Amino acid sequence: MFDNFWFHVEYGINHVLDINAYDHVLFLIVLAVPYLFKDWKRVLLLVSLFTLGHTLSLVLAAYNVVSVNGQLVEFLIPITILIVALFNVFTAGKGAQKEKVGVLFFSTLFFGLVHGLGFAREFRMLVGQSDNKLITLLEFALGIEIAQVIIVFVVLFLGYIMQTVFRFSKRDWIMVISAIVVGLVIPMILNSDFLA
Repeated sequence: MFDNFWFHVEYGINHVLDINAYDHVLFLIVLAVPYLFKDWKRVLLLVSLFTLGHTLSLVLAAYNVVSVNGQLVEFLIPITILIVALFNVFTAGKGAQKEKVGVLFFSTLFFGLVHGLGFAREFRMLVGQSDNKLITLLEFALGIEIAQVIIVFVVLFLGYIMQTVFRFSKRDWIMVISAIVVGLVIPMILNSDFLA
């Protein structure tokens, strides 16, 4: 039982930290880069909303409630990353991330849904005909959340180092990191099978 539990948690962690599918990491980077350690509650809420959206779409897929065009989803995932990165570029230093629950929270939940759909087919194979789909799903979601917290911590830590030791302004830090991510996702969008 515990072996199974750890297998699913580890699967979730590896899903996020997979070097070949770094879209998840890029999304978390642009989500977390505008924040500082003192904003950790807000960042954790955003990350958890993303996990919730991700898990919800996996539930719908695992129980065959939804079926989507894989190519469309693979096209939409880098689009969601691009939107958040551009939002950062245009709002860097303006405190837009401090606003009350709003566009950022709903878009994070929605992006979680989209990213989850991208993984739905593989997840269906993982659960197969299992009777404990929900348990598997929760264990997997726990793994995702652990990996996301690790990534967010690293982003916040690097931001802290760059802004205190190297004296980067917060605005420049957000702009540079978001611009790098934009540069990485544009080829993902252009090379998408959906556009072929």
